[in-house]
Amino acid sequence: MYRFLLTPRWWGINVFVLLAISFCIFMGAWQLSRFDERVEGQRGAGARAASDKREVARPLAEMLPVDKATVGKQVTATGRYGEQLLVPDRELDERRGFYVLTLLRTDGGSALPVVRGWLPGDADPAKVPAAPSGEVTVTGALQASEQPGENGVPGQGGSPAGQTGAISAASLVNLVPYDVYDAWVTLNRGDAGMKTVPVSGARDSGLDLKAFQNLGYTGEWFVFAGFVVFMWFRLLRREVEFARDAELGLVAQEDDDRVAV
Repeated sequence: MYRFLLTPRWWGINVFVLLAISFCIFMGAWQLSRFDERVEGQRGAGARAASDKREVARPLAEMLPVDKATVGKQVTATGRYGEQLLVPDRELDERRGFYVLTLLRTDGGSALPVVRGWLPGDADPAKVPAAPSGEVTVTGALQASEQPGENGVPGQGGSPAGQTGAISAASLVNLVPYDVYDAWVTLNRGDAGMKTVPVSGARDSGLDLKAFQNLGYTGEWFVFAGFVVFMWFRLLRREVEFARDAELGLVAQEDDDRVAV
């Protein structure tokens, strides 16, 4: 009854099924490995941030531009504090508050955005301690410019005077009359009693939406492999039924239906 499996037609079907299943399993395993890489990246982020704080701070110019290798690294810069802006709607320890962002005018002429700390409540200039006067040297973790709409960062449009929605050169250049570095620094210790702002990870790293997309694709590929197996068994069952009908002399009656399918 199963001699039809040795026909050229079924040899072709079997080879196609084996190749399709192998391809689906390979793609599913690859997507799963991508998910594992992102999980491992997130697990190592905290350890890297802790080790970065123990590293010797390097001059800002040596660490630019900011990328995955330099984000979170310790840098140092010297200059004088200038304009101060508040960054509202920032959470810390599950409490709503705002960042205190002060621009450090460096010897190079450009300004470095420095997050001096975090304060609870609504953004209010009256709550903010004055920035140190004279020449200062700051040390902190290097951060990449934020993108409005990314990770809950609000857009720039509609921000009140003295505030900014995102910490980025693109946003700040419209608020101050000089060039701004396309990076910012969060101090290792909050200035004047303010809470220290933690270091954020590099963009597109860690366990983000893409990681769960990889996990979803993994499931899809294995579902595809199961569907191929299901269709093979379904086709096999119909072929067996046709062979049984042939033995009973019903080939002429069933042949049209089989061909139509």
